[in-house]
Amino acid sequence: MANAYWINTFRAISDPEKLARYAALAGPIMLAHGGRFLARGEPVAAFEQGVELRTTVIEFPSAAAAIGAYTSPEYQHALDVLDGGAERDIRIVPGVDG
Repeated sequence: MANAYWINTFRAISDPEKLARYAALAGPIMLAHGGRFLARGEPVAAFEQGVELRTTVIEFPSAAAAIGAYTSPEYQHALDVLDGGAERDIRIVPGVDG
């Protein structure tokens, strides 16, 4: 089974305090679901229609594990804490074998 990658690109951050509270909850949830943070922060460079806000890339052992993290009650609570403090684009994409 191929790994999967959770790619989270922020479009806007309207409440940094809510984002900080969300992040404190979300990080351990990702780890508990088998996630491993590969990249996190502001882009070094952005091309074409690239957004120059924070991006996070998390590797999971499978797409099911990544989806399970997102749909878990714990993560849904973290989203409630975020409460519109940021606008994001989250995608889960499969890894490439070999």
